Amino acid sequence: MKTALITGITGQDGSYLAEFLLDKGYYVNGIIRRSSTFNTGRLDAIYQDPHTETARLHLYYGDLSDSSMLASLIRRTEPQEIYHLGAQSHVRVSFDMPEYTADVTGLSCVRLLEAIRDAKVPCRFYQASSSEMFGASPPPQNENTPFRPRSPYGVAKLYGYWIAVNQREAYGMYAVNGILFNHESPRRGETFVSRKITRAVARIVAGKEEVLYLGNLDARRDWGYAPDYVKAMWLMLQQEEPDDYVIATGESHSVREFVEEAFGLVNLDPDKYVRIDPRYFRPTEVDELRGDASKAEKRLGWQPKTRFKELVRIMVEADLDREGISLGSRS
Repeated sequence: MKTALITGITGQDGSYLAEFLLDKGYYVNGIIRRSSTFNTGRLDAIYQDPHTETARLHLYYGDLSDSSMLASLIRRTEPQEIYHLGAQSHVRVSFDMPEYTADVTGLSCVRLLEAIRDAKVPCRFYQASSSEMFGASPPPQNENTPFRPRSPYGVAKLYGYWIAVNQREAYGMYAVNGILFNHESPRRGETFVSRKITRAVARIVAGKEEVLYLGNLDARRDWGYAPDYVKAMWLMLQQEEPDDYVIATGESHSVREFVEEAFGLVNLDPDKYVRIDPRYFRPTEVDELRGDASKAEKRLGWQPKTRFKELVRIMVEADLDREGISLGSRS
């Protein structure tokens, strides 16, 4: 039985990855932040009381700014695979909190890599890199595209990317970067634009909201489905040699298209509900991200299964369900 350690296990990707690994027969450990409120809702379906002999999911309190804790936990759990997904992951917020973003999103990667070396536990390491590192570089973007980040988040992720490459080359560590383009799901945080849209659609239908405030409707993104993408993470750590991979659908759609598709599913005119709020604009915008995942297709055998329209439908349907409304009743 393999053992894995996941940072950011309570997030969208972490929860899907935990499910995926448990289905593969893994023993899964996760780091969670101490909070006065429960923040493990995404794990409720797979969580077992740790006193149960058959429990294969264990959660530990910790913080990505605490190097000694990370080394201690690695020694304690002795994982064969570490998936580093934890971060301050909201791009717009990174402009308001650049120092915190640099610490938690960037330096946490080197803390983990050094903790692995300090603990002397042989394992494979996955760094969650981001398409935001490409920033202003024109699409399509692949593993050879120059990096030009346009946010503190993108800059912090770029540090994590390069330190993983450096540790791999300097010490022979099995460290890989998954350069994932935008990937969404019903578990996406409610402040991210995709989920903000689908949740608002559901609440407007339910009569709980009247207006949806958004920023730049012309920004274009390559949107995929998170469960497809966590499989790619796992595949990267199963290869004989470590390498870096772009994971994307190869299509880009504007925020405006996402809005139109989501509202169209419930037969509503978005022009009646959507308003622009300048507070949601970024100081430096990324116009278009569209990935070329041909390397992952060739070497990992990975392809996205879920395309844009199906993704929007899945998310709208899930948010309607949360309001006790069926999508069929709106068709």
